[in-house]
Amino acid sequence: MPYMLISTQIRLETGPTMVGDEFSDANIMSYLGARKTLMLGNNFSEYHVDEPARIVLDKLEKLGYRVVSMTGVGQTLVWCLHKESSVLL
Repeated sequence: MPYMLISTQIRLETGPTMVGDEFSDANIMSYLGARKTLMLGNNFSEYHVDEPARIVLDKLEKLGYRVVSMTGVGQTLVWCLHKESSVLL
């Protein structure tokens, strides 16, 4: 999984942080201490961590992820991360 999105609400910048969708790598989610949740009204699951985004970004950097872009969407902060693939074609 070379790309990952994480996000948090501006008013909740100390956590929780959304760290992946239902198809995210379970090993990475376990390393982050994330739990899969299903919000009422949604037909998809997502992973959440109680830690602030800064801590999550630090942990993902240790796994080789780098921030590609960051933006604010309404009251939400969103980061796109990428990890270089070591597979040669």
